[in-house]
Amino acid sequence: MRQGGLRAVFQPIVDLKSAAVHAHEALIRGPEDSPLHRPDALLRAAQDEGLLYEFELFCLQVALRRWGALRQPGRLFLNISANALSRLVDVGGTTLLAQGIRNLQVSPRKVVLEITEHERVHDVDALCEVSRALQSEGLALALDDFGDGRSSLRLWSQLKPDIVKIDKYFSHDIHESADRLKTLQALLQIADVFGTSLVAEGIEHEAELRVIRDLGVTYGQGWLLGRPGAEVSAEPAREAVGVLLDTRVAVLPEQRYVAQRGQLRHLSIIDAPTLTPATSNDEAAAMFQANPGLHAMAVLEGTLQGDGGGDRPIAILNRQQFMDHYATLYFREIHGRKSCIKHANREPRLIERNFDIEELVGILTSQDQRYLSDGFIVTDNGRYVGLGTGDQLVRSVTELRLEAARHANPLTSLPGNIPISLHMQRLLDSGGAFTVCYLDLDNFKPFNDHYGYWRGDEMIRLLARLAAAHSDPQRDFVGHVGGDDFMILFQSEDWRSRCERIIATFARQARELYDEEGRTRGGVEAEDRQGVRRFFPCTTVSIGAVRVAGGEYRDAEELATKASLSKHEAKLAGGLHVMGEVAAPARALSHQDNGAHADA
Repeated sequence: MRQGGLRAVFQPIVDLKSAAVHAHEALIRGPEDSPLHRPDALLRAAQDEGLLYEFELFCLQVALRRWGALRQPGRLFLNISANALSRLVDVGGTTLLAQGIRNLQVSPRKVVLEITEHERVHDVDALCEVSRALQSEGLALALDDFGDGRSSLRLWSQLKPDIVKIDKYFSHDIHESADRLKTLQALLQIADVFGTSLVAEGIEHEAELRVIRDLGVTYGQGWLLGRPGAEVSAEPAREAVGVLLDTRVAVLPEQRYVAQRGQLRHLSIIDAPTLTPATSNDEAAAMFQANPGLHAMAVLEGTLQGDGGGDRPIAILNRQQFMDHYATLYFREIHGRKSCIKHANREPRLIERNFDIEELVGILTSQDQRYLSDGFIVTDNGRYVGLGTGDQLVRSVTELRLEAARHANPLTSLPGNIPISLHMQRLLDSGGAFTVCYLDLDNFKPFNDHYGYWRGDEMIRLLARLAAAHSDPQRDFVGHVGGDDFMILFQSEDWRSRCERIIATFARQARELYDEEGRTRGGVEAEDRQGVRRFFPCTTVSIGAVRVAGGEYRDAEELATKASLSKHEAKLAGGLHVMGEVAAPARALSHQDNGAHADA
């Protein structure tokens, strides 16, 4: 510090909407080629010497003096810990601090004090008083590295900073991490509530920048946008500008869809009378006779201890089975006054209201299928709520499975109809050019009927692999509509050649799924849709394409309908069909033949 060995460098903070430099962050460097060159080493050394407060103030002075000499018009971000800031204000007051900044030829209104935490802030209330005083002098506040473990939502809420900088962990590989994407989306919602602008730190790759831009983050910082330097960057790095001005949208990572817990709310729970082990057979029979529509009744043990009360089910009494016993000769005389528990199922199927879909599927596939006749008992934290029937359970699980498939196809794990529609709408909203391609298999039903569903699933997975392999994961979105229908939303300019490669490669590899006789004959014998048995050539793929230049479609539904029409035209012509183009002469990759379109 005495020898003037510290110098300031400046890294740009970029407005991701305008692709212009919004501000610079001042960073301190020690002598080059020395152990104290990096700021983390300088901070450790200052702490070891007991000079951390003095060191932080000295760094502020170095950065402000250099910035004032450069006479730059933009904002300057300065790092300071909460403890150092509070101590500085206590010693000299905010007015003196603002005057000191002016003396170094910098306007306080151009300064953003970036609170960096070496330790968690303990006295948030005191820091809030300091921040209000600073803001009255025109200084802005920012929170640094939010989400690194030391920052807190309470600090954000109470401090109400102008800007929050999100830790680089959330930017790193965000184009491949659905969890980080969802976290950043949640932080954007919080920022909207608090009126805060966000800065995404640590952006190093174009794919990261494209996702962060599309999410609507206001500012970005990182080596891709501009590296720290002694001179001020007037513009972001060329590579970053290219991404920011590109109309193509990012392909957002998909989070595996998990059925929401609490789906049993869709079930109509039967509010049925209950039994206890002390209930006699005569009493149980009378209750069934009084409730003719009741399929079963639960047997409850009694009040639970220490948990606020409630009744725990221990068995279920099936109406049909019990009444069959009750109607036998001399049953009433011998067993009428005895406990009904003897004829109950002591291992009833219990379903908590918050069971998820996987737990429900486990019930359906278990060896014990008595739930189909007995039904099941619905509980809430172990307490009896009511009864459900087997058909209700099957219907509920089916609905959940269908809903899950709309998000991610269970066979291929590719995004389903909902993500496809959402991405298509994002492409339409961007106003850029893209191509929608609808893929469908020809002669797939005869293949599936001849070889069985297992090999049919292999054929579908083959098309899924080829669609993904011939698409750019950073530009193109591959989705599984259902069955043997797929959709690719291309932003790659060479989409046509990619489609042609899919068609040619599939035609070659699909033959390997036929047995030797099928490959030799070039197809199989099977019944057509009219029940007539005839020959069907080997399965191929047709692709219908729709070019979108921007503005001609109102919404994703209209565009999807047009893509479906193009797909039907492709199946009639064979190969690739582009909506609006004059059909080209048949080429080698087309698959026109007498039976190619029987399942169109």
